[in-house]
Amino acid sequence: MVTSNLGSAAAHRTRATGWVFRAIVSAHVVAIVGQPVFAGVYLTGDFDSLRWHALGADVVTSIGYLQMLAAIVVWVRLRQAWPFLATMAVVAAETVQYVAGLEGALWLHIPLGVMTVAALVVQFIAVWHRPLPRRQARNA
Repeated sequence: MVTSNLGSAAAHRTRATGWVFRAIVSAHVVAIVGQPVFAGVYLTGDFDSLRWHALGADVVTSIGYLQMLAAIVVWVRLRQAWPFLATMAVVAAETVQYVAGLEGALWLHIPLGVMTVAALVVQFIAVWHRPLPRRQARNA
């Protein structure tokens, strides 16, 4: 099959599914970056900030699960597994961190929080760095 340059360029553009995934990852990053801020304000003596931190944890976790659903769609529609695998790692870490925070296990909650924020920022950069086109099926 012969394709023109125009068809080839169109094949490398991010599809609508990829744009939705990018939007969810972006919202996830914004939400998770607020968490250390709320925790820091709490540690300075503003004890009401702990409620904001808890609410933020609920928002971050919810967006994480939404991102996981979107990553499944990316995998099925665009045939790219890496967004799902990366999202699963982040969501698993967030879930463990969430439970550690509820249990007061700060020895786990704080370092895992730092690693989770860093991992999600790296995923954000990867998602925006290159297009998310549909991969072609391999011929057997």
